[in-house]
Amino acid sequence: QVQLVESGGGWVQPGGSLRLSCAVSGATFRVNNMTMSWYRQAPGQKRELVATLTPGGYAVNYPNSVKGRFTISRDDVKNTVYLQMNALKHEDTAQYRCNAIKDVYNYWGQGTQVTVSS
Repeated sequence: QVQLVESGGGWVQPGGSLRLSCAVSGATFRVNNMTMSWYRQAPGQKRELVATLTPGGYAVNYPNSVKGRFTISRDDVKNTVYLQMNALKHEDTAQYRCNAIKDVYNYWGQGTQVTVSS
């Protein structure tokens, strides 16, 4: 069994920063042995991939809308994946979810809300 638990969301003013965490539990589920991603979805919009970290430690899949502002990383000891979000904009408002791929299986966290407003 595996659990992905997100935290770190909340309200922030435009230009501010947040760091989201995705804590992975389960003895056989290691963040350095899976493909880890962050997705977001705003009301009325499709789910959008915003970052991926490969098992080899390569950060990929940043869309142009977040490139240069968002950074995905991991802590292998804590078995946790992070999403550092800087220079936040109104359009970054969404529910953010952590995703893990192990073999051919997909696993999801329940999400954490990020709201950017004045």
